[in-house]
Amino acid sequence: MKKVTGIGGIFFKCTDPKAVNEWYKTHLGFDTTPYGTSFEWLDKEDPQKTGITQWNPFPATTKYFEPSDKDFMINYRVENIESLVDELKKSGVTIVDEIEAYDYGKFVHILDLEGNKIQLWEPADEQ
Repeated sequence: MKKVTGIGGIFFKCTDPKAVNEWYKTHLGFDTTPYGTSFEWLDKEDPQKTGITQWNPFPATTKYFEPSDKDFMINYRVENIESLVDELKKSGVTIVDEIEAYDYGKFVHILDLEGNKIQLWEPADEQ
């Protein structure tokens, strides 16, 4: 079973997300919005298929990364999130919440062995 198929996003805490967005726009050419930026790419095995990797600074006070106390969270693209979560549960991995479905995919959060919160995402285009 394929598990992680790529990085779906990089999220990190900062004191001033608006200023950080502007800095990355000015100095590195990011096409930022209040939600960061999305990097589009083509699938290697099917170049007609596109994907995105999201980059997003969060306020330093965000509670979104809890229960982790880290200043970052990585989103991994996965296939068959339900089967993967079942497998992770059997292996004793901490599952933080229930799988949630949106029009752009399914999400769940887990903790790695050092307490880093990890977001797993099964994009709607891969179902």
